[in-house]
Amino acid sequence: MRPLGEDSSPAIEVRGLRKLYGQTVALHDIDFDVRRGEIFAVLGPNGAGKTTTVEILEGFRPRDGGTVKVLGQDPFRAGEDWRARIGVVLQTTGEFEDLNVGEVVRHFARYYPDAQDPDALIDRVGLTEKRAARASKLSGGQQRRLDVALGIIGRPDVLFLDEPTTGFDPASRRDFWQLIRDLAAGGTTIVLTTHYLEEAEQLADRVAVIVGGRIVDIGVPQTLGGRDTEATVVSWLGPDGPRTVHTTTPTKFAADLHASLGGEAPGLTVHRPSLEDVYLQMIGAAATPTAVTTEDR
Repeated sequence: MRPLGEDSSPAIEVRGLRKLYGQTVALHDIDFDVRRGEIFAVLGPNGAGKTTTVEILEGFRPRDGGTVKVLGQDPFRAGEDWRARIGVVLQTTGEFEDLNVGEVVRHFARYYPDAQDPDALIDRVGLTEKRAARASKLSGGQQRRLDVALGIIGRPDVLFLDEPTTGFDPASRRDFWQLIRDLAAGGTTIVLTTHYLEEAEQLADRVAVIVGGRIVDIGVPQTLGGRDTEATVVSWLGPDGPRTVHTTTPTKFAADLHASLGGEAPGLTVHRPSLEDVYLQMIGAAATPTAVTTEDR
């Protein structure tokens, strides 16, 4: 992986990306950039075009229009040197059940000119105690850690993660999130697709929402879809029963309420719009009939 300071250009540049399946348009001239060292989440309902977009970025699928550059090259035409700089963690692997963790990682290390030390990598992803365990005996969270080890064994500059924590329990999911943060802190650019809104909010520097093959918004999780300007719901128990007010200045309103009551407001709750709230608004407003692909459609 190259130091971030060597190149200030985006890790990924997409302009006018278009994809057709027969006569149906799956991607409608989409544009976006991903900065180097950024965690960039791609959200959208099933059929939105997430997987199609990511597969084009990975070089697995051709496009029908526009330009795409990943690390300065066209992914579909790039050679082995480029592929050695890309890591991909798919939703499922499961091809090495009869090998143990150490054997699988050492096997993959042979494919890369500058692979990480397999034993050190096993330690890094938290599988030290499972080094001799068969892959088929790993838990879901441990299997995902092995998947990530295989995705980063070649020291990738860009790592693609497709629904990385599906099936995780809450504790395993949070452990995995820390692993992803550590990778990003080390300079790896990460493109993440997920159905977990909390995951995107916890990890992503920026989020893109795709609906019907179009990007409807891109921004930091805290301001996506105008979330920071949406009205906040303040509720409390007044003398005559429950009260609810929608306000864009909840802190001031709560302070004024405290003053007017001469103390605490019984049952006070303040609900700011969550990422899930604005996401559901966006996909509801933008949803249109869309093409289907082998998985994402």
